[in-house]
Amino acid sequence: MQSPRLPLPMLRRYGIPARCAASGGARRAAVRGLIVLLALAPAAASAQNATVKSGTLSGGMSQVMPFSGVPGSASRVPPMSGFAPAPILSPGTAPPVGAGTARDPHTVLPQPPAGKAAIGVSARFGANEPLIPRGLVWRVFADKPEASGAYPLVAEAVDPSPVFFLSPGGYVVHVSYGLASAVRRLVVGSSSRREQFDLEAGAMKLQGDVNDVLIPAQKVTFDIFEGSFLQGKTSTRPYFRDAESGSVVVLPAGSYHVVSTYGEGNAVIQADLTVQPGKLTDATIHHRAAEITLKLAAKAGGEALSDTQWSVLTPGGDTIKESIGATPTFVLAEGGYTAIARNDGKTYSKEFEVQAGNNTAIELSVEANAGLPQQPTGDIQE
Repeated sequence: MQSPRLPLPMLRRYGIPARCAASGGARRAAVRGLIVLLALAPAAASAQNATVKSGTLSGGMSQVMPFSGVPGSASRVPPMSGFAPAPILSPGTAPPVGAGTARDPHTVLPQPPAGKAAIGVSARFGANEPLIPRGLVWRVFADKPEASGAYPLVAEAVDPSPVFFLSPGGYVVHVSYGLASAVRRLVVGSSSRREQFDLEAGAMKLQGDVNDVLIPAQKVTFDIFEGSFLQGKTSTRPYFRDAESGSVVVLPAGSYHVVSTYGEGNAVIQADLTVQPGKLTDATIHHRAAEITLKLAAKAGGEALSDTQWSVLTPGGDTIKESIGATPTFVLAEGGYTAIARNDGKTYSKEFEVQAGNNTAIELSVEANAGLPQQPTGDIQE
């Protein structure tokens, strides 16, 4: 079988210099992996919009699931078969060998075949930090392109500390862990040796709530941006888009800005969070919103009229949401609104208030609006 090749245009797409050729190909094929969650990292939450837990993580795999959102333009990460997620340890359970230390696992390297050298590789969360015991993806590329401009893939592995048998020459070794990665150029001679990488990766787990009641996962999403909104240093394009509630996103350590969207209305909350190496930032974003169902009936308590066109406006007249149907439901941030309904060529309106967590129905009746002047409006586009 022909070995995969890494085209140079793809490297440039990710901003990877040619001398670090491996990083582009490995990043495209990086795993939506899990981090070995050794502790929970405290993080700064902006404007009291989020609660960040700290403490020791315990429990089963159900607590930590792979990330399944859509990455932003900065990094496209397709799934990869053969990936084994990192274990989550209960209190009193012994960690895997090497999981709690920064020592090199290759105390003795195997004898390489004739004409090759054994290169043992491993990765840790940082200098003097624990080794990463699972979830790593390793790729070794030749450091010179072929005539086509592609850098040939020489070897790959998903073991935490593999040994590569390489012929003398130059190589680029890339290791990825979720979206965190490291690259190193190696010149291999006749002698075997060990190489340890520092991979400063952490993780983020996001959920949303209203009045301490968790929002169902399918109703809330999260966009993750690099940088800090409070400091005015956030990127304009998401690093990850549509992260799912309760999923764990493995990220390079650093500062991030999270935008949480509840429903499809104006319930949007922002928070600054920090990811630390080898730790999990477990944040709950607090929304002040409610689900509002609109209804137009011939008289109070009557059946909802079908084919009704709806608009929801702010007190300033800005349109928040439009829809067509008998009983549409919107998620709206706390505050005052006006509901506009158009049916059978006539327009009806009603002002209402939204209180956080108070999911309710707002009814408009033809009978109650009979004495008001009717001003037909244009069609509402769904």
